[in-house]
Amino acid sequence: GIVFPYQPPRGQYRLNFHEAEQVCQDQGAILANFNQLFQAWSEGLDWCNAGWLADGTVQYPIRLPRKPCGGVHLAPGIRSYGPRHRHLHRFDAFCFSSALKGEVFYLDRLAGMTLEEAKQSCQDAGAEIARVGQLYSAWKFLGLDRCNAGWLADGSVRYPIVTPRANCGPAEPGVRSFGFPSKGRFGVFCYRER
Repeated sequence: GIVFPYQPPRGQYRLNFHEAEQVCQDQGAILANFNQLFQAWSEGLDWCNAGWLADGTVQYPIRLPRKPCGGVHLAPGIRSYGPRHRHLHRFDAFCFSSALKGEVFYLDRLAGMTLEEAKQSCQDAGAEIARVGQLYSAWKFLGLDRCNAGWLADGSVRYPIVTPRANCGPAEPGVRSFGFPSKGRFGVFCYRER
C-alpha cells in the first residue's frame, strides 16, 4: 500500500480525528496505522507536519533531521505527539490506500481548464475527476509518471513523478503538489473503473 499526507484546502492543522477519518475516505483511502507509516518512512517518506493515525495518535516521519522538524540533534524516525483529544486537537492526516480498482489518466487542452471544466472533461470521457488517493495509488502501483500538473477532485493541483528529471521538481520520485489554487488553468487527472 501507500501512505500519503493530507492537508485540507483550508490549510495546515485543521482536522480533528473524525474529520481526518472523513477526508481520507473522501480521497479513496483510510487513516494509516503506525506500521503503515513506519513502512512508508522506511521507503523514504519525510514529512514535517504532524498527522492523525488510525489509533488516535499524532505522529510524523522524518528521514532528514532539521531544525523545524524536532531539531537537528534527534535521529531520523517517527516523531510522536502521542494520543490527542479526538475532538479538540487539530492536525493533518496520514491516509493509506492499498488498491486501485480502475485507471487514472490525464487530459489536457491547449489553454488548460478551470476546475469546473476539468470535472466536465472527465465526465465527457466516461470517467470522474480523480481523488488524491487514486493519484497516489496510480503513481505507486502502476508507475504513473506525468510532468504535467492536473486538477483533482478536492480542488488541488498535483502531478506524479516516477523518474525525476529536469523541470519536474525535486530529485526524488513523488507526487508533487501546487496546493489549492483559487484560479488557474491546468490539465486534469481522471479516474475510470475497470
